[in-house]
Formats: sequence, structure tokens, C-alpha cells
Amino acid sequence: MDSSSSSSDHRLFNRERTLHQILGGGFNVMLWRRKDLSVGILLVTFAAWVVFEKSGYTLLSLVSNVLLLLFTILFLWAKSADILNRPPPPLPDLQLSEELIDEAAAFLRSRVNALLSVSRDISLGKDSKLFFKIAGCMWLISIVGGWTDFLTLGYTSLVILLTVPALYEKYEDQIDRYVIMAYRELQRLYVKLDEGCLDKIRSSILEKRKLS
Repeated sequence: MDSSSSSSDHRLFNRERTLHQILGGGFNVMLWRRKDLSVGILLVTFAAWVVFEKSGYTLLSLVSNVLLLLFTILFLWAKSADILNRPPPPLPDLQLSEELIDEAAAFLRSRVNALLSVSRDISLGKDSKLFFKIAGCMWLISIVGGWTDFLTLGYTSLVILLTVPALYEKYEDQIDRYVIMAYRELQRLYVKLDEGCLDKIRSSILEKRKLS
């Protein structure tokens, strides 16, 4: 057995690649390869969260006010430039190309069709495992949504994305070792439960079927 295969046995999911490789490599922001950028994202999102939470602004009202302020500045700049014979604001000619719209429409169409196809299979009972997975995810989302609002959930999710992978990469060996130990212990408990209770339940069900 080579070193790569032996080392993968001590990692979660028996993976052979590192977390940095799985996340695409390079200057990954989630793994703090660019500390200034990661810190900047955290500070900006924290400031935005404070603004939304403390000022009573909603996303729509904030965007509207920012756009109103921007248009007012540009309007006054253009009018004053016209009066003072100055150049107008350096605004580029913003246009969406037809190719970009076609690509975005094709991408959106393929994803929506795939989602509708999966939804149809689940509704018709063709994929039970996927149904229980989605039901579990929806149940968790419903519970988490009852605890907090969407803005706080988004900020918390971003903080988790920018901290948990970096901490995991730093303490990867210890975390993998303890998680694997806990998983094996749960497997042993399940075997004991299966031999003790579930096996008796199955045998009693079989006896009832035979008697009926």
C-alpha cells in the first residue's frame, strides 16, 4: 500500500486530495490565502449587517436610497459641468450583448429544467432517497428559519464559510481522527442496537405475518 492510499484512510470520506485542492487551489479566500481580502469581506459584511439591523433599513430601501443618491450626484455633476463648460461624468456605454443574454438564458433554462425533472421524479416517488434528503434539508431550513431572519442567517453563513474551512485546514489531522473515531463508535452502537432491539422487532413482525 502506498503512502497516498494509507494517508487517505485517515481522512474524512477517504479523500486523497487536500482541502485546498478540493476548493480549487490558488489564493483561496475561504482558506485565508489572501488575509487582507478575507478580513475585508468579514468587515464589510459585518458593517452591512449592523446597518440593516440597527437602522431598520431593508435591502430594497437601502438599494433605492443608494441609487437615488448616485443618480442625484451624477445629475448635479452633469448640470454643473454643462454650465461651467466642463466634461460630463465619465460614464461608460453600458450595454448587454446578445451573446451574453443567450448564454445566460440557456444556462438558466438548463438548470430550471433539471430542477423540474428532479421535482417530478420526487413527486412520483421514483427516488425515495433523494426525497428523504430534500425533506430533511427543508425541515432543517424551516427550523433554522424559525430561529433567525434571512439577513442574520446570510451573515452567519458567510462567517462560517470564512472560518470553518480555515480552522479545519489548520487542525485537519486532529479533527479527522476524532470524527472517524466518533463515526466508528456510532457504527458499533448501531450494530448493538440492531442486534438487540431492531432484530427482535423484525422477528416479531415475521412471526405475526406467519400467524396471520
